[in-house]
Amino acid sequence: MWAMQKDQNPWPGFRETAPRILLLTSQYFLIGELKAACERLGVEYHFLDFGTKEMDLDTFVTQMVATLTAFKPDFVLTVNHLGVDREGILTTLLKNYDIPLASWFVDNPHLILDAYQNLFECRTALFTWDFDTVDSLKNMGFHNVFHLPLGADPTRLVPHRTQPVEKWRAPISFVGNSMLTKTIKRIQASMPSPRLLEAGMVVAKAFGESGEPQAGRFLRQHFPELLSEFDNLQTPERKQAYLTFITWQSTLLYRLDCILRILDFDPLIIGDPGWNELLKRRTGWRYHSELSYYDDLPDFYPLSDINFNCTSQQMKGAVNQRVFDVPTCGAFLLTDYRRQMEELFEPGKEIVFYNHPDEIPGLVDIYLNAPDKRQRIIDAARKRVLAEHTYDHRMLSLMETMRQTFE
Repeated sequence: MWAMQKDQNPWPGFRETAPRILLLTSQYFLIGELKAACERLGVEYHFLDFGTKEMDLDTFVTQMVATLTAFKPDFVLTVNHLGVDREGILTTLLKNYDIPLASWFVDNPHLILDAYQNLFECRTALFTWDFDTVDSLKNMGFHNVFHLPLGADPTRLVPHRTQPVEKWRAPISFVGNSMLTKTIKRIQASMPSPRLLEAGMVVAKAFGESGEPQAGRFLRQHFPELLSEFDNLQTPERKQAYLTFITWQSTLLYRLDCILRILDFDPLIIGDPGWNELLKRRTGWRYHSELSYYDDLPDFYPLSDINFNCTSQQMKGAVNQRVFDVPTCGAFLLTDYRRQMEELFEPGKEIVFYNHPDEIPGLVDIYLNAPDKRQRIIDAARKRVLAEHTYDHRMLSLMETMRQTFE
């Protein structure tokens, strides 16, 4: 078993105008935006990439200690707690060196954190893209929890092609996962009893129709008869997988309902092959496999008169990445209403939304036939993103919060 004494001569934190940031390895796309923002802002950072291979404990500790003592960061930053081991070795190291940890959640933190140990070892600040999770994270025992929405990087969301890809043109398109394979994988990971699996389908539908943001809390409040079998899943990983299954299945049902409302408008659906299964008996739509976030989507979005959006059920109040990306690329978005969007964009002027799927066909018909109105909204939304919602803005906010919290 490894052991380490507290550093006898820790370096002073936040000793420069701009902090020094250790970025932990992550396969999540957002880490690229954070690195680019640091470079533009003149912030010194070190990107520590452990890769995807397994690493023994001694090697992990040795590499982390060497990096911490050589780079001397003011804080460590990760996305969705990726790069933080579930056993709590990293948080113990950070405690010993008295280095704060910043973890920015851009997916539901309650579907992530339950599988971690030693969550409160080091000084930690959680940033969450969904304001609805601030109080619940504080109730878990985290003292420093802050709302930090998503944003866009206008320097990376730029077209790459001199000529448009004609097969991408569409009156309306949707870019997103069907959630079919993701749901199946979470079922396999949770290994529920037959009764718990069957009931989960019912729970997922009810959860999606509710305003409750947390699947676990919804299950306990509205389906108490399932709690004994849920508790029999025993491990945190299986319980987490089951709650994620409920969330993904509710998203599948919701997205399918929304997509069915646009089939009369010749939509182009971009995503995983699960859409072919879910829509195999439907006509009037085209399918295209997933596109590259950086290489393709900046060219793709402007080729649709309407970019359609229906948000994951893991977020009942927050907006997703598409709300920022589409106008940044100079394209029009029709999205579902989320409570927090009115703090980010002015309804009707900078963003257009539907409150219920029943409203979708009427809004699609209106905006397909109003190109001038679409352009005014595109211009206003892009202006707002550039002024307030870039990842430079988000990094400046995060760094200042870390300084005020831990200096």
